[in-house]
Amino acid sequence: MHDLEPVVQEVLDRRLLIASPAPIAVALSGGGDSLVLTLMAADWARAHGRRLMIFTVDHRLRAESSAWTQACAAIAARLGAAFQALAWEGAKPVTGLPAAARAARHRLIADAARRAGARVVLMGHTASDRLEAAAMREAGATTPSPWEWGPSPAWPEGRGVFLLRPLLTRTRAELRAWLTERGETWIEDPANEDPRFARTRARAGLTGMESDEVTFRLDLSRFASASIELAGGMSLPRTALRNVPQAFLAAACLCAAGTTRPPRGDRLERLAAILRSDASVTATLAGARIEADERQVRFLRDPGRDGLAPLTLASEGAGVWDGRFEITTDRPLTIQALAGHAAGLSPPQRAALLRLPAGVRGSLPFIQGEGSPLLASLPGVSVRPLALDRLRSACGGVEREPG
Repeated sequence: MHDLEPVVQEVLDRRLLIASPAPIAVALSGGGDSLVLTLMAADWARAHGRRLMIFTVDHRLRAESSAWTQACAAIAARLGAAFQALAWEGAKPVTGLPAAARAARHRLIADAARRAGARVVLMGHTASDRLEAAAMREAGATTPSPWEWGPSPAWPEGRGVFLLRPLLTRTRAELRAWLTERGETWIEDPANEDPRFARTRARAGLTGMESDEVTFRLDLSRFASASIELAGGMSLPRTALRNVPQAFLAAACLCAAGTTRPPRGDRLERLAAILRSDASVTATLAGARIEADERQVRFLRDPGRDGLAPLTLASEGAGVWDGRFEITTDRPLTIQALAGHAAGLSPPQRAALLRLPAGVRGSLPFIQGEGSPLLASLPGVSVRPLALDRLRSACGGVEREPG
């Protein structure tokens, strides 16, 4: 156990900024893994003068959850760290509860981190979690393995927020031994022993199998000419796409479409095969429209897809419209799809609209009475396309805490 602290400190030194006014966030459940991480993160933050913020999610699934949250608040108080309790409100699904709880937890934590100004959230996943994920995939699940570093999977709540898992080289048993040596106690969630859940069954069946260490990282230098264009989509050089991992194509589709549900494997394989050829093609996948000629591949929002719901922003508000654009305003306004409103554009805006492919025009953001902020500058309103930055984050283009 004597090497546990240096291993964790090395990861924190490598991934976090030594000096930054932003807080470091830790997700604390009160279990042994997250408690070890919280204690070590507190030591690191204290040594470097960084603020520490602790988030605890109450899933509202067990009678004990309120007491667990109070226990986490007491830990934060003992460490002198800021604390925020987050609750998963509303009806819970009858099936797929673990996945739904995980998604809710990521959304709540990512949203809280953004509000607090934290760019990195530390999470206490271990080598045991990686083994369990591998065992679940062997049993037919699609559970991904946790990575040391990567963007928050919550979208758009997690835009610009990264997750760091410094404990992935150590097992759950090692961490509990470390806590025991120091006289610490932790919470044991009975759900971890419930055989109804696939992770519990995978945990029981582990026999020392190897953990996979495959992570998705791509040399982004080949995409130096990538550009944001075509109403928030992306244009990438076709030659650079001929031998990329299929995971990259999936990520490009999701980022251009503003969606989160990965495409089916067979459809992704067909797209990869087509892009390896020289044929021109137009296809749809995972909510995206892919247009390829001999030089470029354009990833756009599929104009035939539903989901262009209005977005209402308060005075001096910011939000994400259609998963693709971050819109900031100094006054209350409602953003909706341009489809059906083109007649309300000014002549310069109509001229700019005609320069775009017909298939993307209707999915532009539009403000009643003011026009489209993508086609003309609107005072007090700014629009930031998110697709390319999101893709870079997903592919390892950001390797440590942003400044």
